[in-house]
Order: sequence, then C-alpha cells, then structure tokens
Amino acid sequence: MRIHALLPLAGILTCFGIACTPQQPAEKPAAFNTTVTIREIMQSMVAPEADVLWNAVSSSVTDKGVEEKAPKNDEEWARVRHEAITLAEATNLILMSGRHVAKPGEKAEDPKVQLSPEQIEALINQDKESWTKFSHGLRDATMVAVQAIDAKNAEALSNAGDGIDKACETCHLKYWYPNEAKQGQKQ
Repeated sequence: MRIHALLPLAGILTCFGIACTPQQPAEKPAAFNTTVTIREIMQSMVAPEADVLWNAVSSSVTDKGVEEKAPKNDEEWARVRHEAITLAEATNLILMSGRHVAKPGEKAEDPKVQLSPEQIEALINQDKESWTKFSHGLRDATMVAVQAIDAKNAEALSNAGDGIDKACETCHLKYWYPNEAKQGQKQ
C-alpha cells in the first residue's frame, strides 16, 4: 500500500527533474564562407554557362548553305542542361549574405563605362530587394531554358536565351553601368 502512495510523488519528481534539465541549444545553421566574390562567380559560372546556352542553338550561312547547330543526342542535351543548372544555382550564390562584389583593391574592368566595385556594392546594399529580384529573374529565365532542354526543344532553348540576356542586361544597367541606362533615357 505504501508503494502505491509513493508512485504519484515519484511521477511528480520525474517530471520536475526533466523540466529542470538544461535544454540543449538549438543547432546553429551552417555558416557560409563567402570568400569568392560576385565578380568571380560571374566570370567563372554565370558568363561561361550563359555563353553555352546562347551558343547551343544557331544558324549560319556558309559555302555549303545554311548550317544548323543544336544539341543532337542525349549526351549533348545533358551537357547543355548541366550548364543551365550551374547558371541557375549561381544566382543563389550571388545572393549569399556577406559576399563582396570584388576583392579589396580590384578596379572596374572599364572605368569609363562601369562603376567601381565599391560603388556597385554600395548600390546593392542600398537596394537588396532589387538585387534579389534581378537574381531571381535570371534564375527564372534560366529555368525556362532548362524546360526547353528537358523537352529537347532547340527552338525553345534559342528563345530562352533572350530572357537570360534581358535578365543580365537589366541588372547590369542598374548596378554595373547605370550611366548608360541614364543616357538611353535621354535619347
């Protein structure tokens, strides 16, 4: 009988002991290392992959007549798809917090046309919403290309290149060479 009387007390003490046990801190999210700059991502991932997509389908007139170029087999379509996926994922990399436009001391490739990396970074930091919107626009345009690739539709892939070009140019006019955009508005 005495054991039955102690059971509720043991239950209360167990609950109290569990409640007083220090809780493990929530696991911290992985910290990202953003030592690679936006410029490096653009030069090593965005520009080369966009070039592959833009050049995957073409027509040219030669002595032999009109020559059509497009992926012809599963392996060629897979290679183009790989480049498109790399381009789409590069848009996530440029959005990572803490990533700089360029390494300290780097200059604009053409200072007569382009802003300095510091000026570009200041513009990005002043308007992260637009930066994100432009990056997502490039990703969305690239995913149109992925859909064309998955359908093995050369014409749709060629047409998707226009969307990728527009996404790149819209961003560049705001951040890399905004003076060119202003000059275009004056005309």
